[in-house]
Amino acid sequence: MTAGRLLLWRHGRTAHNASARLQGQVDIPLDDVGRWQARTAAARLLARHEPTQVVTSDLSRAHATAEFLARGAGLDLAVDPRLRERGFGIWEGLTGDEIVARWPDEFAVWRSGGEPAGVGAESRAEVAERVGVAVEEHATALDRSDTLVVVSHGSAISSTVGRLLGLGDRLHVFTGMLNAHWAELSSTTHEGGTAWRLTGYNLGPTDASSDWNAGPDTRESDADAETRDPD
Repeated sequence: MTAGRLLLWRHGRTAHNASARLQGQVDIPLDDVGRWQARTAAARLLARHEPTQVVTSDLSRAHATAEFLARGAGLDLAVDPRLRERGFGIWEGLTGDEIVARWPDEFAVWRSGGEPAGVGAESRAEVAERVGVAVEEHATALDRSDTLVVVSHGSAISSTVGRLLGLGDRLHVFTGMLNAHWAELSSTTHEGGTAWRLTGYNLGPTDASSDWNAGPDTRESDADAETRDPD
């Protein structure tokens, strides 16, 4: 029997996050606040855990977030496109108001936890399968003392947590995760398969400022930020 720890870490803030636009698989970089969030959360995560492997989505906002952690842990960074965010089709890049103005019925279905038809969006089950299979593959070699960190996206993470816990069609039960926060799971593997337990959700250094979503209370100097940012 072997056991290991899995951390599913969401990327830092982007301009789309700040303006409440649905990102999906549009490749949006971190903004200044997002880089601060990623750097701050990586330091907090490293104070609690010793990652042995870091794998990231290929979208730049996740990759840049993962770089802070991989560099701090002295690890090579692996990239897996299967860890991308849920695809939202023609809704990507739009605000909620813009979506409801053009697709009021479909938007109502989505907000109630259903699956909107005719907009080209991945279902929760589809994204959970895609990301979940990738996570399980990377977790296969975990030993008792290992910690795998997977850097991904909000909807992808919440659906994947549901899948790992065996929630079936109830993948919408988890709330959205704050930027640069993570879920923590432990696994036990035996002849009958792998059992996952959720030990924490939406974890992170929210106390690092009075408003985590808005960034630090005082600006770091450019020189300090430059020395701490990845190349």
